[in-house]
Amino acid sequence: MTEIPGDLKYLRSHEWVRREDTRRAVVGISDFAQAQLGDLVYVELPKVGTRVSAGDACAVVESVKAASDVYSPVSGVVVAVNEALADKPETINEDAYGEGWLFAVEMDDPSELEDLLDADGYAALLEDQDR
Repeated sequence: MTEIPGDLKYLRSHEWVRREDTRRAVVGISDFAQAQLGDLVYVELPKVGTRVSAGDACAVVESVKAASDVYSPVSGVVVAVNEALADKPETINEDAYGEGWLFAVEMDDPSELEDLLDADGYAALLEDQDR
């Protein structure tokens, strides 16, 4: 069973975002996404200071099976990246919603979060994909 924390928002492309404060949000890929990709072997993160736009590809996760773009759920400036993933990308497989976070964004417009799926909406999306 795929884990879907209720305190996160989700993109249809399987990224999650957690609001940390009024402007800062942390981004990662869902438990479902890491399971589909399999064992991750490489992560390419955006550089701190990079401007990202909601819906744009800004990172890459690579597994033994495939490489996949990671899309930013919100617009803003990247203020932190999870540098530990360079040496241990499998952390995403082990803890997708915790230590496996990818990057943090200082959001331009926090109301963009309202356009994303909540946990129930994401669960429904996954059910539809199973059919």
